[in-house]
Amino acid sequence: MNRTNTFLLLFFLPLFTFCTSAGSEEVKDFYSASGAFPQEVRTPPMPHDVTFAGEEVPLHYFDVRESLMRELTGLSFFHGTMIYTMQLNNRYGGEIKRILREEGVPEDFYYVCVAESGLRPVVSPAKAEGYWQFLARTAKEYGLVVDGEVDERYNIEKSTRAAAAYFKKAYKEFGSWSLAAASYNTGMRNVRYRVDIQSEDNYHNMQLIEETGRYLYRAIAFKIILNNRERYGFYLSQEDLYKPLDYFEVEVSGKIDNWSDFARSHGTNFKMIKMYNEWIRANYLHNRAGRNYTVRVPVKGFRES
Repeated sequence: MNRTNTFLLLFFLPLFTFCTSAGSEEVKDFYSASGAFPQEVRTPPMPHDVTFAGEEVPLHYFDVRESLMRELTGLSFFHGTMIYTMQLNNRYGGEIKRILREEGVPEDFYYVCVAESGLRPVVSPAKAEGYWQFLARTAKEYGLVVDGEVDERYNIEKSTRAAAAYFKKAYKEFGSWSLAAASYNTGMRNVRYRVDIQSEDNYHNMQLIEETGRYLYRAIAFKIILNNRERYGFYLSQEDLYKPLDYFEVEVSGKIDNWSDFARSHGTNFKMIKMYNEWIRANYLHNRAGRNYTVRVPVKGFRES
């Protein structure tokens, strides 16, 4: 054992011995006298009733209630990440919900997007990417361009419309929005198999792999907390929240030799163009297929006030 470890052991051992040998009242007195008291931790409040996409969540079932409580607890104490998600929610929530409404999909599926990516352009260990976490193969099946120059899994509008198409197809298959959401995690084939072998078509009554069994409750927990921030201990002012991006649109149907040059010609820089258009994956666009792309350009050029 090196000298540093020996010192740490000698320093913390008396305190550890005191805390483990003393009763709770003695520990409380010790912290009170020192002016520091352990944080008081409680389970988050449970709602009396909950729905997802108009379908009842049966909280009177103990396992359902415990599943939702688990997700509410985890998110409630995930402070930094939840605050960031709330800030992004103010920026992107309105647009994504609007698109879902236009596509005839319940707004509650927005919280599936939140659960999938936290509203961030992320990559999963399984190589699912973008706001809705599409695998490349599935993205292409639903009409998204995925190549070295463009990846529309990172286009909020197009990826949301693609996800909506998936949900509508799954709802037609299962007749349940909850199972449509579950299938987004585990696949329609897997849900169909479990419906058949269990003779059960209610998500809350089905035995599913753990990830899928938690999946819907995590989305519901996001819905509850994002719509009741202060009840769950998050006090954010309007100034704390990120503003929706202000942009105008430029149609591109040909080649872009250099996106940085394109940005400068529109009074901004590549960093801002990339921030507003995460689907751009290179600093050029050969566009050999001659596709049309809508590029969002910040109204105020380099920075928003």
